[in-house]
Amino acid sequence: MSSPEIHPSALVAASAKLAGGVKVGAFAVVGEAVELGEDCIVHPHAMIYGPSRFGAGNVFHPFCVVGGDPQDYTFSGERTELHVGDKNIFREYVTVSRGTRKGSGVTRLGSENFLLAYVHVGHDCQIGSNNLFVNAATLAGHVTVEDFATIGALSPIHQFCRVGGYAYIGASTVIVQDVPPFSRIVTERETKSFGPNSIGLERKGFSAERIKTLQRAFRLLSRSKLNTSQALVEMRAQFADSEDVHRLVKFIEAAERGIVK
Repeated sequence: MSSPEIHPSALVAASAKLAGGVKVGAFAVVGEAVELGEDCIVHPHAMIYGPSRFGAGNVFHPFCVVGGDPQDYTFSGERTELHVGDKNIFREYVTVSRGTRKGSGVTRLGSENFLLAYVHVGHDCQIGSNNLFVNAATLAGHVTVEDFATIGALSPIHQFCRVGGYAYIGASTVIVQDVPPFSRIVTERETKSFGPNSIGLERKGFSAERIKTLQRAFRLLSRSKLNTSQALVEMRAQFADSEDVHRLVKFIEAAERGIVK
């Protein structure tokens, strides 16, 4: 196994332990009492703090902060830890906090978890393996996530909640109770269209006539008793001379996931 490769501009604490094959990029920080297993990759500007222990093959992308102090008012510098398995991926701006004395004292992550940009794992969380945390998924303190779960983008999970194995939490879903294994949890979707962006269009130079035409077309689409297909036929007939309406109709006809109405 080859020796660690450390960029001259990186800061690696004297007490840090780097196994063979570890690569530390420019301006990265590896703090006191950090242990990195074989073949870990610390990209430029990534920050890893301790006491923390990592297995082999973990990847730390720029500007992530892994092993930082717990975000807890009662923390006063006592020794708490982060324990991480193998082959986890920490993307940009991910934050993972160590434990607290009043908790377990240790935050734990298993292996092969994928944490996308801006994910936060709070203090004392107990995370299994093979989980997907989509962008900005946010775990408060003391959360438990078993294995093979998916936490959707922008989904916060309340402290002390548990997420069972193989569960799926859809984007922007607020979790304040335990999520059973194998379940699919998605917040209600009530997104609605309120017609054309009239003020924005006016600011971009659309004439009053063009805006009025679009308003009439949107009324046919979303406020008449016609279904979408019938509304498109009527829009083509009533507004045959409008390039804006023609563009709107073509876009809707190409939709594969439906449209917001």
